[in-house]
Amino acid sequence: MSLTHFESDLRNEHPVDVVEHMASLNQWAFERAGDDEISMSVTGGWTDYHVSFTWLPDVEALHLGCAFDFKVPDRRRAEILALVSLVNEQLWIGHFGLWDSEGVMIYRHSLLLTGGLEPNRAQCESLLNAAVTSCERFYQAFQFVLWAGKSAREALDTAMFETTGEA
Repeated sequence: MSLTHFESDLRNEHPVDVVEHMASLNQWAFERAGDDEISMSVTGGWTDYHVSFTWLPDVEALHLGCAFDFKVPDRRRAEILALVSLVNEQLWIGHFGLWDSEGVMIYRHSLLLTGGLEPNRAQCESLLNAAVTSCERFYQAFQFVLWAGKSAREALDTAMFETTGEA
């Protein structure tokens, strides 16, 4: 089989199939909810992240949602939303939101594939890496607001504090 023939075999691969192949190669447990959606669990340093990739044919985009178990009680809702706003100012790609119906925190991003473009594994891995990296970076800030009663600004400043050197 020539390289050209191999490349033509890869064309017209469904975007979610590319993600499934990536998950298989990394030996991640996943579940296909249909042709256009795949869900998986990815272990991070702070928690497990529930990741869903969904193909949205109407807008030709591969959407990623990355959620973590994080129920927000009504009494902390306003401060969590203030933190979401501050955190989103720090992000170059993707954004956090509070999913109203479930009361969980979710990071969202999409890969636009308009005009018949197709994703490759590196793009899907990059999308997933951006999600998990962002969730890991700000997880503690969300915890500080939720469980320690900190203000949004105080929680973000504490979570963004970086140490240098070694003790």
